[in-house]
Amino acid sequence: MTNSAPLPPPRWRQRLPVLMILCVAAIGAVLLRDYLNFDTLRENRALLLGFRDAHYAVTAAVFVGAYIAIVAFSLPGATAATLTGGFLFGLFPGALFNLVAATTGAVLIFLAVRAGFGRAMAARIDASDGRMKRLTSAIRENEAPVLFSLRLMPVLPFFVMNVIPALIGVRLSVFATTTFFGILPGGFVYTWVGAGLGEVFARDETPNMGIIFEPHILGPLLGLAAISVLPAIIKALRKKDIAP
Repeated sequence: MTNSAPLPPPRWRQRLPVLMILCVAAIGAVLLRDYLNFDTLRENRALLLGFRDAHYAVTAAVFVGAYIAIVAFSLPGATAATLTGGFLFGLFPGALFNLVAATTGAVLIFLAVRAGFGRAMAARIDASDGRMKRLTSAIRENEAPVLFSLRLMPVLPFFVMNVIPALIGVRLSVFATTTFFGILPGGFVYTWVGAGLGEVFARDETPNMGIIFEPHILGPLLGLAAISVLPAIIKALRKKDIAP
C-alpha cells in the first residue's frame, strides 16, 4: 500500500485571503474615508494623549495593530496613521512603530497574493517566452536594488508595490528588507511632521504634507535611489560588454 501525496487545497481556498482583503478594502473605502484622516486626529487629540499617558503600552499595541490593518487591508488613512505615530510617540519610538507596522502590513498582502496567485503566475511567466519573462528575469537578477529604489521613490502606489513582487516570485526576505529600509526615509520625514503637530494644532493650521518634495529632502532621496540601482546598471553593462 503506497501513501499518496496530499492534494493541494482548492483554488478558491488559496485565494480566499486576497478576496477578503479586497472586500474589506472596498468596504473601508466607503465607510472609513471620512474618519481616518487629519481632521479626526485634530478633533480627538486630547482624548488620545490622555489615553496614551494613562496606558502607554496598550496605546502603542493598539496603534501598531491598527496601522498594520490599515496597510494589510489597503484602507484609507495610512498618511494620517503615520502622523499619529509621530504625534503620540514622538520621532522615536514613533518612527519605529510606523516602519514596523507598515512593513508588517505589506508582508501580509505579499503573502496573501503569493499564496493565491503568485506561485501559479510565476510558473506561467517562467514557462513563457515573451517580453514579460525577460522583464521579470531582469528584476529577479537585481531584486534588492530595484525594489529598494522603487520604495525610496514611490512611482507606483504602495499597494501595487506589495502585489507585483508577489506575482513574479520575489523572495520574502528581499521583499521585507527592501520595504523596511526603502520606506525608512519617507517614514522618518512624515513621523517628524507628526511629532510637531502639537504646534500645528495650537496655530490651527494644517501640516505641510508636501515637505517630502522640498529640494533639501527630495534631493538626497533621489541621490540614494540612483545609488541603489547603480550595481544593477553596472552588472547590465558588464554583461553587454562580454556578450559575443
